[in-house]
Amino acid sequence: MPYINLKTTKKVSAENADNLKTAFGKAIECFPGKTEAWLMVGIEDEVKMWFKGDNSQDTAIVDVDLLGSVSKDGSEVMTAEVCNILEKELGISPSRVYVKYKGYADWGWNKNNF
Repeated sequence: MPYINLKTTKKVSAENADNLKTAFGKAIECFPGKTEAWLMVGIEDEVKMWFKGDNSQDTAIVDVDLLGSVSKDGSEVMTAEVCNILEKELGISPSRVYVKYKGYADWGWNKNNF
């Protein structure tokens, strides 16, 4: 039950969005038991953001939400993967990317909780 939400200043084409969804689907496997089969991805593009008081370069923030706890090892690998994906697909420098993680004890779906 992972959810990845990307907010970026960059315009994201339909092709880029599909490529990001696929790449995030592979990257989520950094966390044991997580796969694209249950992954939800959100992409918000052309967001007004400033990083270090500057908006002259493209910027992104990625929220990664997981059912259960977030392992330090998994988040280290995932951060590198997310930065690589955004640099390759959107040309955003890793120095302009934040990645946040949050684990949840409860997660609802289809009228029930897991």
